[in-house]
Amino acid sequence: MWALAIVLLLAWPAGDGSLGVKTIRWLADPRGMLPQLPPPLSMELDDNADAVAEHDAAEQEYYSVAASSGWARTRLRLKELTDPLDVTTERQILVGIGVLGALLVWRVSR
Repeated sequence: MWALAIVLLLAWPAGDGSLGVKTIRWLADPRGMLPQLPPPLSMELDDNADAVAEHDAAEQEYYSVAASSGWARTRLRLKELTDPLDVTTERQILVGIGVLGALLVWRVSR
């Protein structure tokens, strides 16, 4: 029963990811030193050369870290990890697993 409770706690999705996903992200980059891939340039910028240069510099930094080693690529992927399912779907699945697990424990313990 304890193992089931721990799995449910680690997998329960919150606003920005489950506790398990947040832990993996933190383990991949505990000091927050890895660069993030910048989002695509918006059309609002038109021909703002400074914004384009800043975006290109951030993108170049990301790709240079990714090209440095396989371990760095793995850490970058883990830093950007998200929950595999939609939050509501994941919660429904976890509640189902919890109920079925509790019924199984109750049935076996009789």
